[in-house]
Amino acid sequence: MAASTVFGSVYAQTLPRLRWRLSSGWPRALDIVFGPRSGVEFIARRIGELTEGRFEVSAHPAGELVPMPGLFDAVRGGAVEMGHFWSGWYFGVSPVTAFDSGLPFGMSSRQKNAWLLHGGGLELMRPFYAEHGMINFNAGHSPMPMGGWFRREIRAPEDLRGLRFRVPGMGGTVYARLGAVPQLIPAGEIFLALERGVVDAAEFMSAHDDERLGLHRAARFYYYPGWQEMVNTMTVVVNLERWRALPKPYQEAIASACAEASSRLTAETDAKNAIAMVRLARGGTQFRRFPTSVMRAAHTASVEVLEDLAARDAAFRAIYTPYMAFLNNQRRWFASNEFAIEDFVRTLPVRPS
Repeated sequence: MAASTVFGSVYAQTLPRLRWRLSSGWPRALDIVFGPRSGVEFIARRIGELTEGRFEVSAHPAGELVPMPGLFDAVRGGAVEMGHFWSGWYFGVSPVTAFDSGLPFGMSSRQKNAWLLHGGGLELMRPFYAEHGMINFNAGHSPMPMGGWFRREIRAPEDLRGLRFRVPGMGGTVYARLGAVPQLIPAGEIFLALERGVVDAAEFMSAHDDERLGLHRAARFYYYPGWQEMVNTMTVVVNLERWRALPKPYQEAIASACAEASSRLTAETDAKNAIAMVRLARGGTQFRRFPTSVMRAAHTASVEVLEDLAARDAAFRAIYTPYMAFLNNQRRWFASNEFAIEDFVRTLPVRPS
């Protein structure tokens, strides 16, 4: 043990000292995805710890170095070495990003993690990012987002027509097919857009993050479930040229820090959402479940969008086919056991805390 400690220390001293920047798409107010326990700040700190301080990475909120809309290009072009974002924002670059970020009526957080790590998902996504000069790492799943904040109630699919809705990614494409008007608005600007009536509704993540943005002060009705993406997956990207030049231990430090963040982010989100839901309810938020007619219309539109994309986009189809095969198997497994107990326990009375 003493010998390994000595030689390990000598080996570490042979590695270069590097300073990189990790730019994110999140404001500091989002204390989970940006914060020190499982977000951007955590990843930056862990890389330093795992390399005994020789590889320093600084964490930067959206806009400090690069605004969210330009982050993809900034990492691709090498303006910053690393980025942390929700890739669905770049759906316009390629619909393939939806498999990374989250699909309408797609996988849950656990299923998505299984697909990425043991179902070939990460390997399927790597060629897309490599084509754009980056390598990607899963940095965590924000489980089951809410359906969004609405200034008026939604009683039928017809109520979505003409609705100006802040909803990016493939979810926005599906909402457009339902007659809504999707809007692309970065996280830090959603509150003002909703408060001032620039949009009629807005979705972001789930209770804790939405509360941190103050969305409950701009709209009364909070709808669920978040079918537009069953999970919000966070992605860390590294400029591919810079990645290839890194010493192997530094590459392993990045991969390990992201893997740690992945498990921590889901746990932190679940823990904080439960508390935030109580606060929101006590503060007057009106929780609403999407009517069955809206859910059925949304599901039909989602299938149509997915099938259309698979028919005309070979890159999309190459991932869509194995993704759906994996999802179908997962649903069979969950339906036989997980859903059975969930159906039962949700009928039980909630004990006072």
